[in-house]
Amino acid sequence: MEAFALVNKPALAPPNWLFPIVWTLLYTLMGFASYLIYTSKRPSQQALAAYGLQLIVNFFWSIFFFNLQWYLFSFIWLVLLWLLILYTIKQFYPISKPASYLLIPYLLWVTFAGYLNYTIYLWQPQASYHQFAILHLHFQ
Repeated sequence: MEAFALVNKPALAPPNWLFPIVWTLLYTLMGFASYLIYTSKRPSQQALAAYGLQLIVNFFWSIFFFNLQWYLFSFIWLVLLWLLILYTIKQFYPISKPASYLLIPYLLWVTFAGYLNYTIYLWQPQASYHQFAILHLHFQ
């Protein structure tokens, strides 16, 4: 996180103190949404699996972005996360409309995070080129 403090950020980047507040709220909404699905009269293993998968993808995004500073890769990963959240919302909707609605702020925040991530990538092109050189070496 110390390196992130030195990164050029867009004008719309919120202050650092706001992130834990927003994520606490989002995880509370997400947890309640999954609880509604789990305790519904029609719980779906597929819906809960989608929910779990997007949580795993969410977890790894932070590592790729903050720890490894793989900004372009992180953006692509974030697009995957966005699609998984949308899929989860669609899976939740027939089971519990309120549960699906509770995930909308999360989708919106990840959309905003995509803007931030992509802008940071554009403003750090040398770091992003380096990340793919490292990935290329790992897969040879």
